[in-house]
Amino acid sequence: MQLSRSAFLTVVHASAVYDLLLTVPFATPWTFALAHAQLSSLNRSLGGDALPDFGPFHVLFACLMGSIVLVWSVLRLRATSVALGRYDGVGRFLFSTWMAWALAASGAPLLWLFLVPEFCWGVAQWLPVAQGDGSSAARAPFTSAAPMRSSRGG
Repeated sequence: MQLSRSAFLTVVHASAVYDLLLTVPFATPWTFALAHAQLSSLNRSLGGDALPDFGPFHVLFACLMGSIVLVWSVLRLRATSVALGRYDGVGRFLFSTWMAWALAASGAPLLWLFLVPEFCWGVAQWLPVAQGDGSSAARAPFTSAAPMRSSRGG
């Protein structure tokens, strides 16, 4: 499957909106406390245990993650590009890996609600993108559309 550049940029933009909405609760200790209680309740309703209590050190790292993801989301909304989509895809595969590790270690069913969309966003942002000149040839990730120039001025 290959996406047009426009469709791909729509995916990158949508993934940024998704991240913005999901990570706002992780941005401050006060919003995280509310989110933690709700997530714990949801995990119990899915058949899992209550989530463990978080101390200040754990909350710090949750809020650091939330803050950086919010900034990353705003960047992708303001400067949507193929390159940022590719980088986001890499990040999502990393996040998916650590979520799968936590799922294997804890069995918390709540993690499926984060793992599946995270992995799907990663796959979507690694689909081939059609060339802008109408060509159907896919470009490799992280490549520039600018022509190469030699050191001899050519």
